Amino acid sequence: MESIRTIFDIFITTYPGFLDAVIITLQLTAISVVLGTILGIAFALMKISKSKILQGIANLYITVIRGTPLLVQIMFLYFGITQIVVLDNFWAGALALGVHNGAYIAEIFRGAIQGIDRGQTEASRALGMTNNQLMRRIVFPQALRRSIPPLGNQFIITLKDSSLVWMIGVAELFSVANRAAASSFKQFETFIVVGFYYLVLVMIFTYIVRWYENRLDVDKV
Repeated sequence: MESIRTIFDIFITTYPGFLDAVIITLQLTAISVVLGTILGIAFALMKISKSKILQGIANLYITVIRGTPLLVQIMFLYFGITQIVVLDNFWAGALALGVHNGAYIAEIFRGAIQGIDRGQTEASRALGMTNNQLMRRIVFPQALRRSIPPLGNQFIITLKDSSLVWMIGVAELFSVANRAAASSFKQFETFIVVGFYYLVLVMIFTYIVRWYENRLDVDKV
């Protein structure tokens, strides 16, 4: 009972700081999702192209990013980029998350594009469509709908992965929780509180993704 009261007290006393951190966490997630989606589409198209050079670049990027820990990538990009250009820790963290997500999103889009019925592409070419028209009008719209469920899962993973950028000083949820725990000496209770914030955010994201899936009726694609 005492622990529950302590958790409630911590929640009440820390919520202003945590609410600010929620905004930063959502900003990190949104920027990295947009960047990751752009990179994912680009590298997916490179991987399925007929150019061996483009395939090789895409394979190298995907292999390196998926084969190394996100925390290592954050540190590498942060300390590497800041030696070349002036970039604050927020944008360095968002860039690292975006680059990381791009590799996974590339594979999601590649699988969705290659999963389109070959008969549709052959019929479209028989009608005189160019490759660009085929991709824009037939393949990509269907691939996007097929990608919604795994993309939704990847976006939720991105939200949780954003906690790692506290290592480079970004004041997101986990960073604020660390400071609150250090000042209150109530580590267990503080991390229960921050876990609650993450849980609520994930539940909201999950609901939005499911709502969008139902709206598009992706199971019928």
